[in-house]
This record gives sequence, C-alpha cells and structure tokens, in this order.
Amino acid sequence: MSNQAILCVDDERIVLLSLRDQITKYFGDRYRYELAESVDEAWEVIDELCLDEIDILIIVSDWLMPGMRGDQFLAQVHQRFPKIVTVLLSGQADETAIDNARQVANLYAYIPKPWEEQTLINVIRSGLEQFDEQFNE
Repeated sequence: MSNQAILCVDDERIVLLSLRDQITKYFGDRYRYELAESVDEAWEVIDELCLDEIDILIIVSDWLMPGMRGDQFLAQVHQRFPKIVTVLLSGQADETAIDNARQVANLYAYIPKPWEEQTLINVIRSGLEQFDEQFNE
C-alpha cells in the first residue's frame, strides 16, 4: 500500500464516491484515497495517517459543510501542515471565501461544482507536482 494519500472531504457521500472513483481511475494504486464526510472526521483521518507515517499530499475539500466551512478547515490544515496542497471544491463559495482561502490556506486551486472530470485530474496532477517541488526545497 502507498505511503502517500489524497484526502477528499465533503458532507455528501455521493460526491466523495465520485471524487474517489475519478481520481482512482486516473492515478490507480499510486496513492491511498481517503474520504471524510465532515471536518471532524477529516481530522481523525489526518491523525491516523500521521500515526501510520503516511504523507498527505493533497486535500480536496467542499466549502459548505456543517460545523465548519472548507476555507476555515483548509486554513487550519495549512497552519499544521504547510506543504499539503489544498483544493476547494464548491458550488456555493463566493469570491470572498475563495480569496480568504487563498490568503490563509495557501489555496492551490478552486474547482466549481459541478466539476469536469478532466479539470479535477489536471488540478490533482499539477498539485502533486507542486507538492514534489515544495518537498524537494
């Protein structure tokens, strides 16, 4: 099993399954694919991966979720793990929220819902390249 992971966070299970299926179709078994239906669950997954010494490369997060917005979550992720590439996925986020995420979460990309599969794959692929560049600094 890979020691590198991509985490998707969304409160809609069907969205998570679609993300996982599309990403897996392109990247195969090169990475672990983790899913979380809430920010709390995402932190549990992050903690477990850290304990298992699995590197989280990218987090794709919805913006509008119960409990905490995606830009706030990604800001917290960036504070603890500045090299993780953050992607915001939403049909609800306004420009202010996206700009906020760029400033406080070092947002790598914003993908509007509904997304195009190729757009998602291109963002993930270039995000992985970005992670490699940061890691090799």
